[in-house]
Amino acid sequence: MWVVFALISAFTLATSDALTKKALNRSNEYLVAWFRFIFSLPLLLILWLFVPAPKLDAEFYRAFAIALPLEIVTIILYIKALRVSPLSLTLPFLALTPVFLIFISYLLVGEKVSLRGGAGIFLIAAGSYTLNISEIKKGLLEPFRSIPREKGSVFMIGVALIYCFTASLGKIAIEHSSPLFFAITYYIAITICLAPIALWMGRKELKVFFSEKQFKRLVMPGIFFAVMAATHMAAMKLTKVAYMISVKRLSLIIGITYGYFLFREDNIKERLLGAILMLIGFVLVVTAV
Repeated sequence: MWVVFALISAFTLATSDALTKKALNRSNEYLVAWFRFIFSLPLLLILWLFVPAPKLDAEFYRAFAIALPLEIVTIILYIKALRVSPLSLTLPFLALTPVFLIFISYLLVGEKVSLRGGAGIFLIAAGSYTLNISEIKKGLLEPFRSIPREKGSVFMIGVALIYCFTASLGKIAIEHSSPLFFAITYYIAITICLAPIALWMGRKELKVFFSEKQFKRLVMPGIFFAVMAATHMAAMKLTKVAYMISVKRLSLIIGITYGYFLFREDNIKERLLGAILMLIGFVLVVTAV
């Protein structure tokens, strides 16, 4: 069942990202990030009516408090990456998260992955490298040398690294509460903490943002984001962190597809090899459980 939840989470994340990128064409990225969370709350609050209140302990509050500021940083970096670079160039770097997670989830929550699961995770990461196969023709290390030239890629690598910690901390918080309770309270806290940052950084564009009703373009991204959050937490409860994040990273392939059809991004065909490697990695991860 965790695979179904993870796949739904992957699809809704990619869809939310694509719709958010369209909104970024006209709006301040901080306001866009904040309103995506605001519009995700109604669905989550409705779900909260059916979620029993778990008994919370110090471990829950500790994991929650450490993860929250890290999450704010990743949101800012993530939205900036979506704004400044093509989806097909930035999203693939999120595949690095499960590679980092092999080590970090073991240190934080003591989880180990099998040999097959580890091979699948590395194939998913290798797929992200070969998505830029044309750069390899210039030299084996050229894809790495080209990273600093694309700010969005640098931002996403930072996001991928920080996600390792927030995913593992989220796993701890879930184990000491419940998936939906954590998702709902976490997103409420993020929305509150992000408010002063968004209002200050977007202060010069705030009047236009509301007068032109640009915020309406964030309704659907917010709804898809809420579904992503709920299914993400449900999947995290049922399996190991590294496995779940690996399957969720199939959102990269969906995102690349959106990049081609919605934004007419170039060099999509050359990334087919990377997509195939990621799919093979996905199969290995699923069959390893």
